[in-house]
Amino acid sequence: APSRPLRPAGGRMSVVEHVREMAAAGLHSNVRLLSGLLLTMSGNNPELFSPSQKYQLLVYHADSLFHDKEYRNAVSKYTMALQQKKALSKTSKVRPSTGNAASTPQSQCLPSEIEVKYKMAECYTMLKQDKDAIAILDGIPSRQRTPKINMMLANLYKKAGQERSSVTSYKEVLRQCPLALDAILGLLSLSVKGAEVASMTINIIQSIPNLDWLSVWIKAYAFVHTGDNTRAINTICSLEKKSLLRDNVDLLGSLADLYFRAGDNKNSILKFEQAQMLDPYLIKGMDVYGYLLAREGRLEDVENLGCRLFNISDQHAEPWVVSGCHSFYSKRYSRALYLGAKAIQLNSNSVQALLLKGAALRNMGRVQEAIIHFREAIRLAPCRLDCYEGLIDCYLASNSIREAMVMANNVYKTLGANAQTLTLLATVCLEDPVTQEKAKTLLDKALTQRPDYIKAVVKKAELLSREQKYEDGIALLRNALANQSDCVLHRILGDFLVAVNEYQEAMDQYSIALSLDPNDQKSLEGLQKMEKEESPTDATQEEDVDDMEGSGEEGDLEGSDSEAAQWADQEQWFGMQ
Repeated sequence: APSRPLRPAGGRMSVVEHVREMAAAGLHSNVRLLSGLLLTMSGNNPELFSPSQKYQLLVYHADSLFHDKEYRNAVSKYTMALQQKKALSKTSKVRPSTGNAASTPQSQCLPSEIEVKYKMAECYTMLKQDKDAIAILDGIPSRQRTPKINMMLANLYKKAGQERSSVTSYKEVLRQCPLALDAILGLLSLSVKGAEVASMTINIIQSIPNLDWLSVWIKAYAFVHTGDNTRAINTICSLEKKSLLRDNVDLLGSLADLYFRAGDNKNSILKFEQAQMLDPYLIKGMDVYGYLLAREGRLEDVENLGCRLFNISDQHAEPWVVSGCHSFYSKRYSRALYLGAKAIQLNSNSVQALLLKGAALRNMGRVQEAIIHFREAIRLAPCRLDCYEGLIDCYLASNSIREAMVMANNVYKTLGANAQTLTLLATVCLEDPVTQEKAKTLLDKALTQRPDYIKAVVKKAELLSREQKYEDGIALLRNALANQSDCVLHRILGDFLVAVNEYQEAMDQYSIALSLDPNDQKSLEGLQKMEKEESPTDATQEEDVDDMEGSGEEGDLEGSDSEAAQWADQEQWFGMQ
């Protein structure tokens, strides 16, 4: 049983000990009231409490403020407590150290000064004053830093771009706690080699049974952070198939995210659904899931997902992003912008929130502001292609083809020559008449690697339409649709069939496209034209082919924003945090 606090003569508890016991019992509102009154008494009569009692009262009062989320007030009280502790240390140094055994238990009862500094740093991070948080933790000597202090410092250093200091702090966490998996992920994200990280955990893997999977887990996430999606997927699948780790929600979420990064949206949605069934309260990754559903035109499902997530927690970015995706794909860009900004306010590291807000800004014509958001997304997720796609779309929208070309070439070199990077580079090449042949070569390479990659098929179709090779385009699209069904591909096939006068089948393709995405405006326009005009003129054909050039991506969404006035008063959310 824990030893009871010291009693004054006669065995009665002092009032400060009552406060301490209530704090230990979690009676925060009671502590706040009593400690506040006692601190006023102390202010009116400085002799009433000893320096150590004043220190305790200030800390317990600050803790209760922290619990009530009054972080700025808590910081001021913690600061006063530390000043009191400094005065206390000076007076205790004056006394001789011999024969001091009786006072040792009393000093053990005092709240830890290091814990107070950690709480202050927590307050500063909640107030988004990261520099102050780093300064207060930096002031703690290395030998006195606990694992949680090192972990917080590592995360703060990483956010501030101080990579070397961050690596040192993460390694210190692992030295103290070799199974700190989030610290392992932190090191891998900072380009520390998987083998080096694994070497820091090898002793514990060998000494504890049923931990042999950990080295494979480290290997998998090393692939994730180097952008090697294929090997990451294969490694996580091998882990997931092991009976002991089957149906692990975190692994399924990682798989879903990897399939998404690799452009395999179908498998990504399947894995997200699997994870959701296992854990109905899952929030992580649901922003990507909502975005994928919105891309497929399943806006009712997106709305339901948003409502469900808000019921779980409105303090996470994900519900706001999902709701924002619903607004974006309903062409309510002002509302999408507000919801994206709210998500960033809750989590400044939310890549999906930055992409949502960037896309909304771009579609509202605020391209320079959009560029800032896409650049921040790239900084946070340098291996995610969709961040670069957003930035390149902005460059193309502002006719900065040279910048777009430089960025696309960098991505191609950095992330390697795969179907996605080849298609992205080809997309930029299509914008310049000089590089049309290069675009053709790149798209052929991409389609050789992945014949079913929708973005490559769309861009190749765009090229064929420019060359008026409609029969080749029809063959390409039929081949792509043999093993998958996609709204954009059906719509483009409809456009090509109109061009070769196959009106009945064109109508069928538009109808299929609309059944997959009832909100697809271009399919609806195609169908309406077909119904109005039995035999379209050349001009109409050209118009259809122009319409076809949209790939169904975020950048192609257009339309008036009737809600601009309604959301104008929400401008305070629009700025970068």
